[in-house]
Amino acid sequence: MKNNRPPRTSHEKAPRAEIFIKKKAACSPEHCLYLKGVRRKTVLVQALRAGVLLLILGVWELIAALQIVDPFIISSPSRIAKMIGQLASDGSLFYHVGTTLWETLLGFAIAVAAGTSIALALWWSETARRVLEPYIVVLNSLPKIALGPVIIVWFGTGAEAIVFMTVLVGIIVATMNMLGGFLATDKNKILLLESMGASKWQILKKLVIPSALPDFIGMLKICVGMAWIGSIMGEYIVSRAGLGYLIVYGGQVFKLDLVMAATFILCVLAAGMYALVALAEKLILKNRS
Repeated sequence: MKNNRPPRTSHEKAPRAEIFIKKKAACSPEHCLYLKGVRRKTVLVQALRAGVLLLILGVWELIAALQIVDPFIISSPSRIAKMIGQLASDGSLFYHVGTTLWETLLGFAIAVAAGTSIALALWWSETARRVLEPYIVVLNSLPKIALGPVIIVWFGTGAEAIVFMTVLVGIIVATMNMLGGFLATDKNKILLLESMGASKWQILKKLVIPSALPDFIGMLKICVGMAWIGSIMGEYIVSRAGLGYLIVYGGQVFKLDLVMAATFILCVLAAGMYALVALAEKLILKNRS
């Protein structure tokens, strides 16, 4: 049976040929060798990180087992694991972790949103920026723990006080970082858009915000740490639950295994939150490119 399909023209063959050529050119022997070297280096770095962690835990466990230092003072990885198992078995682990986690995430979200909004307003109005910038610097240098009694009077002894402390610690950092990113926009590009008749809103939308995206990612990374500091600080002042509560309670009754277990869980949660921000950074920059 004859195929009635007409023969392909040179125009139909061209796209496939171009794709093949591009694929061949995309990975030349030198480029492939470079990519292999990058992958090997990444694997090596990850392996060294895991090795350093295992070495620290091994030395720590050995020091405690040989009682070179009293285990009551420094605890040990095995005792910490046992304490976490006990907390998980009676259900209190998930309750305390959940309490601290939602307080931290809520405070983080509010601080980032409010700080970015304030930075936009200060970029928009030079007069407001010149008037309020000294006060922002002073608030940033103020020890937030000193406001603990005032926060208790304002918000009571519930979760609202802890969330407010988290916001208070992070909002000034978010504002200053984002304001610096907005003000760092290329002035020549702004003048070019103004000469073409662009409004201030168009300049903000088309130039200032996109150019400040790396600063926004950097601000998120900083605010992750600030959020955990704020929530634990708030739980130190006033709390009935949470990882900060476990740390304070463990110190009061001299259960250092509990203190170290809560601290370890706190480190894991903070690292996980930072990893999510780093993943978001990769996705955003990939889509942007």
